[in-house]
Amino acid sequence: MHRLVVLYPTPTDPQAFRDYYEANHLPLVARLPGLRGYRWGFDVTALGADSPYFCAFEADFDDAAALDAAFASPEGEATAADVPNYATGGALLLHYDVREGEPATPDR
Repeated sequence: MHRLVVLYPTPTDPQAFRDYYEANHLPLVARLPGLRGYRWGFDVTALGADSPYFCAFEADFDDAAALDAAFASPEGEATAADVPNYATGGALLLHYDVREGEPATPDR
């Protein structure tokens, strides 16, 4: 599994960001080829510090090649071109291969 994380700093108008993001941008995201799932949240907080981010987004793909193909597709180009329409604070994109662990149990 390969994950894309997008972190958005606080925009000029947070409510306008929310409204546009959910009504316009996420429907574009949903059409990305190879997308296995996505999730997002607003009002991002940090533990013990101020958060520089307002919104966090995650999307999962089978592998890095699938992510690259999604970004290179017409749907990916439309999704990327839409970002300036709402992200007045810009966006930081990160991606990585996901590794998994299991929580500890009392007997371990």
